[in-house]
Amino acid sequence: MSRRIFLLGGHNTAFIGKGHPDFVWKNHPDFGKRENPTLEEHLAEAVAGAFKTTGVDPERVDKGYVGNFVGELFCQQGHLGAALAGSHPGLAGKAMMRVEAACASGGLAIACAVDAIRAGSDTVLVAGVEVQTTVSAREGADYLARASHYRRQRSIDEFTFPALFGRRTKAYRERYGVTEEDIGRVAVKAYANANKNPLAHMKARKMDLATAGSANDRNPCFLQNAEYAPYIKMSDCSQVSDGASAALIVSEEGLRAAGKTEADAIEIIGYGHSTASLYEDGDLTQLWTTKAAAEKAYRAAGIGAGDIEVCEVHDCFTVTELLMIEALGLAAPGEGAALVRDGVTEIGGRVPVNTGGGLVGFGHPVGATGVKQGIEIWKQMKGLAGGYQVPGRPRVGVTANMGGDDRTVMVTAFRNVG
Repeated sequence: MSRRIFLLGGHNTAFIGKGHPDFVWKNHPDFGKRENPTLEEHLAEAVAGAFKTTGVDPERVDKGYVGNFVGELFCQQGHLGAALAGSHPGLAGKAMMRVEAACASGGLAIACAVDAIRAGSDTVLVAGVEVQTTVSAREGADYLARASHYRRQRSIDEFTFPALFGRRTKAYRERYGVTEEDIGRVAVKAYANANKNPLAHMKARKMDLATAGSANDRNPCFLQNAEYAPYIKMSDCSQVSDGASAALIVSEEGLRAAGKTEADAIEIIGYGHSTASLYEDGDLTQLWTTKAAAEKAYRAAGIGAGDIEVCEVHDCFTVTELLMIEALGLAAPGEGAALVRDGVTEIGGRVPVNTGGGLVGFGHPVGATGVKQGIEIWKQMKGLAGGYQVPGRPRVGVTANMGGDDRTVMVTAFRNVG
């Protein structure tokens, strides 16, 4: 890094959707009496929370970036750079822009902030927001299928992405002999961590291995694609969530201007951004784009996989967490399930992964996820994670945020310097 860069802190809203006790839908007792927060309200809450948490004066913000994928479809709202400028009175007239990279939009917003600090900015606001509960599940699945090569892949199933990762699950299990129960353990861990996290979408929902480890009445397979249907159940999926996250990225000068020290922040010591062709699929049993991004991040940060003490990975489906663990070098190909089975990735394990529940448990408001991951690493490193705090204070942490089917990936490395 040409300049030292810090994540000073941030704020996540509650991630809500069907299954969350505060989410209003047609079977909720408050249906017709109140409405769920809008995209604008989620964004404003996250931004206000970030300023309150960090003590940064909004007037000191040089630039801002907001990650969002499909605001035009779910909310009929684009031009979200201007929405970020409108989220707080102190941001009027600031340089703001939207970043879009499907589910990696939030991670790429962080990359833009890092580059802005390198170029001379001192205080940069990053945010991510998505509201996805405004339409039916089937219509929403069609919107989200825009992250695939729509012309080529949309027809795989009406639920395009579950089918694409059902395809990966089938290939992975057949190559490495991984069982359905092995993959089910990822869901059990995700829900258990979410049950400790007051902001998690699935904070009130329990999951056990008897349910997650095989298809059953409580946990059915739901695809119409006969080949891939047996490989994806409801518990294998990340949540369709609404929510927002916001954080402040600062230089050393920005840190001093906020009246903070390195003990309040975590240092961004490197990132890797890799993008693969939308028009090709490649080996279904490995996340090669994630691996490439991780290698870039490790080189920039001067670390190796063995240095990682806490990790946030993009578990859009349960199998993806295993593939991510392997792509990051925490396990050899096909060995990710063993780490989960042996408790290595538990909150109290050697390398805790997705301590707040990940996308499966915490939720997945697409544009917010990459920013949320960085905030979660900051919380763990500063001992602020409450009921899901890992033991001690991790020194090195990594986030991996993926867009589409391993098409765009942002891997970021952090160091606890305080």
